[in-house]
Amino acid sequence: MPEPTMAAPEACIVGWAHSPFGKSEEPDLEGLLARVGRAAIEDAGISPAEIDAGFVGVFGEGFTNQGFPSSLVLQSVPELRFKPITRFENACATGTAAIHGALDFLAAKRGRFALVLGAEKMTATPGAQIGEILLNASYRKTEQDIQGGFAGVFARIAESYFQRHGDQSDALAAIAAKNHKNGVDNPWAQMRKDLGFAFCRAESEKNPFVAPPLKRTDCSLVSDGAAALVLTDAETARTMQKAVRFRAAVQVNDFLPIASRDITRFEGPREAWKRALDQAGLKDVTDLSFVETHDCFTIAELIEYEAMGLTPEGQGARAVLEGWTAADGRLPVNRSGGLKSKGHPIGATGISMHVLTAMQLTGTAGAMQLPKADIGGIFNMGGAAVANYVSVLERA
Repeated sequence: MPEPTMAAPEACIVGWAHSPFGKSEEPDLEGLLARVGRAAIEDAGISPAEIDAGFVGVFGEGFTNQGFPSSLVLQSVPELRFKPITRFENACATGTAAIHGALDFLAAKRGRFALVLGAEKMTATPGAQIGEILLNASYRKTEQDIQGGFAGVFARIAESYFQRHGDQSDALAAIAAKNHKNGVDNPWAQMRKDLGFAFCRAESEKNPFVAPPLKRTDCSLVSDGAAALVLTDAETARTMQKAVRFRAAVQVNDFLPIASRDITRFEGPREAWKRALDQAGLKDVTDLSFVETHDCFTIAELIEYEAMGLTPEGQGARAVLEGWTAADGRLPVNRSGGLKSKGHPIGATGISMHVLTAMQLTGTAGAMQLPKADIGGIFNMGGAAVANYVSVLERA
């Protein structure tokens, strides 16, 4: 029996803040959260006392020994004392999980304003330990010994895809080059350097294989960073200075073990996109002006083209090699630079994607601004296509 199409949430984004991504001088989560909490409230044009609840996204899992981060924001925004604040975690989709918590809070009419924050402090952790922590987003019973850690998990996905559809190394390099070129225009991006196709395509001392067929340029960056949003109900948003409304907000979870699925098809993301487009009242993904998608690895973005319906199965390479997803293409993808260039501080990533989409829709994206930005799509993924979130946003 098909799942019923749920109604779109009656909620809007009315304020936001974003820290630079990369290696931060902030020593811990507390400092990162302090950078964005009050700033997002001020951006919304309200007082901290008007916030009714907080929703904090932190993956943690060993990146911090502070295992109870929900009230850390009180150190920088003490006006939130005695407000309900909850920590959310759903692997690399942790940030959007926190957003969904806020959407549910508003739908239940428990308050008018919700503050959503996400942050991660990753760069202080030794490299070998980072790989071990990230493997917590896989099915350890059968996947913890895959060589290369989580990169090895996606290398296995790439190998399976290559076996089925042919060598896609050109397409992966083109995705990396596109996103690095886009990242030059993002003032918050960790790596603002146009590397070019040739560098991304060739194995070299500066671009070695991490887990074949994936090279360093195929892998997202280890990052520190934070982002925050203020959400409110649609009625209140009409009185605000700016508002970006949700036309869709969908979550779809799939099996955790990659052996339980046809991992080259990204069936969870495919279902999430289908439900979100239905919820938004859109015929297909090309009705969107642009997409921010979860390019934790370039093979992920490639398969996501197919999952979102941009190309038929096995033809995702066409989207990037023929320029469809370029900044001036038919459907720009990751104009922000994506995780590949912008960075991937896990708890902040989903919130960052919503901030940058809201900026596009309000014409405030600066050098990243697209000439046509009426309606935007966001795909944020936890694990290897396990926790799948799609949002469709438009200016209210």
